[in-house]
This record gives sequence, C-alpha cells and structure tokens, in this order.
Amino acid sequence: MWISVAIICAGLVIFILKYVFSTPGPNPFEVDSREPLKKMVHDRKEKNKVLKQGFLASKVPENLDAIIIGSGIGGLGLGVLLAKVGKKVLVLEQHDRAGGCCHTFTEKGFEFDVGIHYIGDLQEHKPFRCMLDQITNGQLQWEPLANPFDQVVIGPPENRRRYPIYSGRNRFPEELKKCFPGEEKAIDEYMRLVKKAGRGIWLVALLKLLPSPLAKILVYTGLAKRLSFFFEMSPRSLTEVVNELTENKDLRAVFTYIFGTYGNMPKDSSFSMHSLLVTHYLNGAWYPKGGASEIAYHMIPIIEKAGGAVLVRAPVNRILFNDAKEACGVSVMKGQEEVHIRAPIVVSNAGIFNTYQKLLPKDLQATPAIQQQLKMMKNGEGGLSIFLGLSGTKEELGLEADNYWIFKENNFDELVENYLNGPREESAKSVPLLFVASPSAKDPTWEERSPGKSTLSLVSFASYKWFEEWKDEKVTNRGPDYKDLKQTFIDSILEVVMEIFPKITRDKIEYMDAGTPITNTHYIGAPKGEIYGADHGVDRFSPELHATVRPQTPLKNLYLTGQDVFVCGFAGALAGALTCGSAILNRNLHLDAIALAKRTKFLNAKLKGE
Repeated sequence: MWISVAIICAGLVIFILKYVFSTPGPNPFEVDSREPLKKMVHDRKEKNKVLKQGFLASKVPENLDAIIIGSGIGGLGLGVLLAKVGKKVLVLEQHDRAGGCCHTFTEKGFEFDVGIHYIGDLQEHKPFRCMLDQITNGQLQWEPLANPFDQVVIGPPENRRRYPIYSGRNRFPEELKKCFPGEEKAIDEYMRLVKKAGRGIWLVALLKLLPSPLAKILVYTGLAKRLSFFFEMSPRSLTEVVNELTENKDLRAVFTYIFGTYGNMPKDSSFSMHSLLVTHYLNGAWYPKGGASEIAYHMIPIIEKAGGAVLVRAPVNRILFNDAKEACGVSVMKGQEEVHIRAPIVVSNAGIFNTYQKLLPKDLQATPAIQQQLKMMKNGEGGLSIFLGLSGTKEELGLEADNYWIFKENNFDELVENYLNGPREESAKSVPLLFVASPSAKDPTWEERSPGKSTLSLVSFASYKWFEEWKDEKVTNRGPDYKDLKQTFIDSILEVVMEIFPKITRDKIEYMDAGTPITNTHYIGAPKGEIYGADHGVDRFSPELHATVRPQTPLKNLYLTGQDVFVCGFAGALAGALTCGSAILNRNLHLDAIALAKRTKFLNAKLKGE
C-alpha cells in the first residue's frame, strides 16, 4: 500500500514540476528594461498630466487586449506586466487620480500619503526589488528608514515602556534579547518559526497556478500541509503560538505588535500571515523618494507606450457578458450615460466583494461557484486615518524616519476587542492602538518640495457600523454629528501623539482631518471601509481557500488581481498581480522574477570583478 502511495506521490510531484517549470508564454522580465535615472519631477501639474487623465470615450484605445478595473498596485502592476509583452491594456479608476492606496492628496500645501508607510525586502538583487525596478523602468527610487525602523510603545504615560525594533536577520533578535534578558530561548524559537513559516509561502502561489483539479488533490490528500510549514502553521493563531513561547506579557506584545498591518487581533490572526510580515521587514524598511505618487507616475507611461491607457473618473458599474456567459467588456458611467468598452479579457482589482456582489449580473452572482468563494471570505476591519500638517522641520518637531506603534497596554486582544465592540462615543475617547509615521521625515526630497513643513500620518481601526448612517451623505458635508464624532477621535489621538512627541503642540498644527471607514469606501471603493481587503484571519489561510480563490474566476475571461488574490499590502497586491499575470500569460512569473534577480546579481558581480 505504502509503495503505491509513494508512486502516486512521485508521479504527482513530477507532473507539478513539469507544469510549474514549463514556459510557453511570453516573459515580461526577459529583457532588463531599466533606464538611466531621469530628473525627478516635483511639479504637481506636470505629474497630474500622467496621474489624472480623465475618462472620455474618445480616449479609449481600439483593439484592446484587456481591461483592468481599479488602478491600485494590483491593477497597475498587472497592466505593466501585460504591456511589457505587447498587450494593449486599459486601466479604469473611479477616483480622480490613479494609484489606489498609493495615491497622495494635497491640502493647504501639505502632501499626504494614504497607504504607503514602509516597504520591506528591497535589497538590491532580491526578486521583489528587481521586479519593482522592471515595472518602473528603474525610475522608482527608495530611501531606507532609520534603524530601529519601528518603535513599540506600551503602557500609560506613568508606566510607558519603549522597545526598538531593528532590522537585520541577526540584529533583530540580538536587540530583542537586550530588552528581554533571560528570554533568549523564546526569541530564538520565535525567529525559527517565523522564518520557516515565511519560506513556505511558495505553495500559496503554486495552489493558485496549478490546474484546479491538481491543486485540490494537494489540498484534500493533505499533501499541502506536509509540503509547506506555512500551511502547517496557518490554522494556529498568533496568540496561541507566542503564549507557548513565553510568559512575559511585554515580550508577547512585541512578538505580535505588527498585527496592525493586516488588521486582525492576535487571537484571530494566522501565525503564518504574521510570519510573512516579520520576514518581509527582517532586512530593513524603505520609503519611496518623492512620495507614494511616484509609484503610479512611473508605471503609467509603460502601459501607454504599449498603446494602452490609464483613465480616471471612470466608475465601472457592471461587467459585460455575452450570450455564452463569457466576460467581454465593461460599462463605465459617464454622467448619466453608460459607455460600453469591449475586450477579450476583463480583470478586476476592485476586490472580491465589489467584483462578485456589485459588478456581476444577478444570475451570475447566484452561481454556486461564485457563492462558494464569497462564503470563504469575509470583510476586513475598517480603517481610521488622521492627517496632520505641521509647521516646522523634522528636526524642530523631533521627527525621524521611523514608525511608532503605540498601545495602551500589552493585552492586545482584550484592548482591541473591547474597543471595536464598545459604544462609538466611548471608544472614540480611548483608542487602544495607534500607528504614527512621518512621511515628510522619511522622504529626502521633502525639504526641497515643502520647506519648513512636516506631516504626520496616524492610523488605527474603527468599526464601519459606527459611521454607516452617514455613508450616503455628501462626502464633504456629512453633517455636524459626523464631524463631532471625527473630532472626538482626533482629540483623543492627538493627546497621545503630543505625549510621545512633546515638540508637537497644537499651535504647530496647520491642518488636520480624519478619514473614516466610509471615507475609504468613497475614495478607494473599499467595502465596509476595509484598508487591507478581505479579512486576514485564520480562515483566510487554509489551503482549501487558496486553491479555490484564484486569479481565474468561475466565469470565463474574468480574472481577479490584487490583495484579495494573494495577501494584503503593497507586496501582497503585487504578488496578486504576478499570480494573475501568470494565469493570463500561461507562464510562472514568480519564477521569472527570481531568475531575473539571479541574472542581475551575476552580471553585477561580473562587472565588479572586471
């Protein structure tokens, strides 16, 4: 019997390897497309010529190869990958500027990022960095953050503890051991587990790229969990794992602090998802020079060069299907009129809920395969952002190129659960978790662009239901009760910020406003105001889900890209784009990015040797 099982497994592995390493489709990474650095453009009007191209039917290219709904990094990234192999792509964005969570906005002379705070894994010659260089033709520059790049602050003012988080595979644990003497064994075991689980992410991509029957064999035979430690650890919660490692409550808190970057309490978070974040930042953190708008600014021209376009103020109200129930285009609302645009491939970067529940005809929404996927996912938590424009330089205000994670105490699960389930007026007065970053302090071009000014971005979570009653009101005038509730959040959060940064006083604040979950829904189309897409709890990381929710939807010619396909965040959304591009081009682009990194490293080493 065991011999038969071994023969079957061996045959399965050979078939998988043959499928994974076959390369029938075109390779967008075949040629190194990096160009010499051009002078950075700071003039807002010039940049807006690229980022704010309004929709007109006359601007739609003819003979399109694909339409992509949404210009977040998952949509733009896919658009560039297709453009690099000669595909003519139209990217449609409902907002008035391209970029999704990578866009910026300006108020009273202050430019604010809305979603890019720091990115990891950007060492030269790493696959992620090489891929980013290719999809921006080498024009996107990155500035490393300070080290420590994160500061974990726990406790009330009278008993505040601060723990610096350093990058470096060795320095990260070494510095933790200095903070927690006697906990060396727990820290070493934590590092072993996160590294091992993080390395197993390859099987997530594989389950989405293999033919569906083969992916399901891996899942239902249990091979997926045997092949990847990622899936072995994915059912275990973050709280469960770290509580087994140590009794020290502050160390438990430091082990779990970064849960805020995917939006689940530690008791609901998959340890495997957490491992991806920890390993992503182990070698450092970076910020885009010139701000987040630089990302879309350098990607759009590549799409245009191939004959495509990126058009804004282009709300897609439905996906079009032919009589055979195949996706064949989209309908865009221009005023009160519908404009129909046709293409043989339609890709949605609007998220799984928007795509299936809002853009499909009712009869197709009801199909069992679509309903199965919807039942496997749930909405993520709503985001709350506060933007501060300050008079003064970073030196005058005591700001550095790092991030602060501020918690009222070390019992994260209890704090966040009580907050999200409490009455909104009371919760607004006592926000238990706060992320604080200064984009202006991270960007070396800031002083040139905005001398004597600084910005702070403050991020937390808020329940969508607290704000839902105002969701249909005019975005700039939702009424006095809404403004009062926002102000309560702002005031309580400002009190914390001014305690941590004593050089920031109210007379230094020239601009402040808050974005709530319904703000997120309005500007970036986020269902329920979520900022990290579909929920990233334990259930999200089952092998069954990853084999089922794939770039190919149950409807022919309709694909998904972005963070709901893979995982959340900038890197996760780009992984979704790579996975979707792999499905469309019939080629494993993940392996192509790795091969490109190896070639680049080899050539650079050869040049240095000469």
